[in-house]
Amino acid sequence: MSQKTKITAIVPTYNEEHNIEAVLQSVAFADEIMVVDSYSTDKTIALAKKHTQFIIQREYENSASQKNWAIPQANNDWILLVDADERVTLELQKEILNTLSTSPSEVGFWMYRQNHFMGEPLNNGAFKKDKVIRLFRKSKCKYEIKSVHSEIVANGAIGRLKNKLTHNTYITFDYHLEKMNRYAWWQADDLNKKMGAITPFHLLLKPAFRFFKEYVLQSGYKDGVPGFTMAVIASYSVVTRYFKVWLLRRNLK
Repeated sequence: MSQKTKITAIVPTYNEEHNIEAVLQSVAFADEIMVVDSYSTDKTIALAKKHTQFIIQREYENSASQKNWAIPQANNDWILLVDADERVTLELQKEILNTLSTSPSEVGFWMYRQNHFMGEPLNNGAFKKDKVIRLFRKSKCKYEIKSVHSEIVANGAIGRLKNKLTHNTYITFDYHLEKMNRYAWWQADDLNKKMGAITPFHLLLKPAFRFFKEYVLQSGYKDGVPGFTMAVIASYSVVTRYFKVWLLRRNLK
């Protein structure tokens, strides 16, 4: 590859000793690997050092802030950003290298994700068409600041890759619920600033429709118990965020 198409792979981490080596091995084809750590207290750093010495640390504020801080420190313009629970498959690796070798006019690329939950692939429900922008030029793209899920804002065209990232967000059921609970607090903080009164519509109808949408309309039932569980958790996350808004407004957090 020429200098202008070299890649820096960036992997954000916090207590990812169970993931770190596998994800770094999956991006080993990159010209540079950066680990952006939020002061892990487990073996994440020690294990990461087996694969790269480019490790930087910063207290976590939010996803977009962390990434926008790290990206300018990369030595290459093209960035491949991969979460610790994701893996770049061999097919995706080849597509990335082939795409960049053509000096594309696009400034970034969408990637679909093959999600797994409770040891099973999710091919339906809300995750059927899950996609993220993870390959992009740092000179043309940045993350929009949001409390929960950060999104790329691009100055230019965004293309699409055919091959998928592998994504396994599941560690244990309790861990997943804790994660949803943490997200709900962040979402509640955002909602508290811009929504009016909380009504039965928010606490009953929206959660019920979320379950119906994911399990029935989006065919989550085809994924068996994992699909049902994901629809239940999605409904739970909706009602929880509005309960948390109610709590925030009464200083009961």
